[in-house]
Amino acid sequence: MSDGLNMADMIGKMAEMQKKMAEAQTALGTKTVSAEAGGGMVKVTANGLQRIVSISIEKEVVDPADVELLEDLIMAGVNKALEEAAGIAKQEMAKSAGSLLPPGMDLGRFGL
Repeated sequence: MSDGLNMADMIGKMAEMQKKMAEAQTALGTKTVSAEAGGGMVKVTANGLQRIVSISIEKEVVDPADVELLEDLIMAGVNKALEEAAGIAKQEMAKSAGSLLPPGMDLGRFGL
């Protein structure tokens, strides 16, 4: 008696999903987002894998007498860039996984 599920089909779909997710991860490494802090005094670029790939600091913000300001601007820029990178990662992974899921299945409850 069959309940509509074929184990071989299910395993095939899982392998296909793993492949698509791996491809999405690779693609995320090539996507970048940039964020600014302090009106553009600090610019941070992160990739879709949520890795910081560059930080640019305007000379005017480098003041040995006010290191705390520079630290705050860098932290704000990094956090903003990582938030944006997480957003594109979430979109890409949901898109990849969504193409293999049954219609109407919502990945939102799984954090995707």
